[in-house]
Amino acid sequence: MGNWFISAWERIEKAFLVSDRYVAYLDGFKTTLIISFFAVLLGVAVGLVFAVIKYTANHVEKNILLTFLNWIANIYIGIIRGTPVYVQLLIIYFIIFAKMDTSPIVAAVLCFGINSSAYVAEIIRAGIEAVDAGQMEAGRSLGLGWGQTMISIIMPQAIKNILPALGNEFIVLIKETAIVGTIAVRDVTKAAQNVGAITYDLLPPLLITAAMYLVVVIILTKLLAIFERRLAQSDRR
Repeated sequence: MGNWFISAWERIEKAFLVSDRYVAYLDGFKTTLIISFFAVLLGVAVGLVFAVIKYTANHVEKNILLTFLNWIANIYIGIIRGTPVYVQLLIIYFIIFAKMDTSPIVAAVLCFGINSSAYVAEIIRAGIEAVDAGQMEAGRSLGLGWGQTMISIIMPQAIKNILPALGNEFIVLIKETAIVGTIAVRDVTKAAQNVGAITYDLLPPLLITAAMYLVVVIILTKLLAIFERRLAQSDRR
């Protein structure tokens, strides 16, 4: 048993500490976080537009333009949510950007941002729908326009419903970006594969990578839980 632990430690040491290989993991994880962060920002920006379109289509008198935009939003969300993000990544990098000198990191951010936007759109729409319908009526009775009521009354309340779900979306994105090595992005998973190719021992690098993901996800989950509790406390005041 003791020999097994010694052997396991030697394999981990070889995969992580020898020749400062831990630097490759840290650099890779920094790339993972950068892609996830900017993908969430893009996802929120695009998702907000589609969420407002879908909400508006359900709550105001429809016209041809609004009906068309809602149709586009439904098709967009349906296609993005109905196809694997891995396939979307391959299409964006190897087909759409095939003849362009585009950084694989930019392609990854664009892919995951587009993928995230479909889910974020539903998160934001559901958050807005959760606000009592009487709030809109109250705003209109005060003489505010539909847009003014949305910005001044509805959205500040909806944000409390939206932010925790967006935090979960960020956590999911961090894990999903493990596939970006397919398009030559040197993320933490790709770093593990490279180390495994050098040491001819793939298990320790993959375990180290899994441990890094696990630690970050646990920390973010704890922070998100604290944030949700504070939001709940502010609602009770």
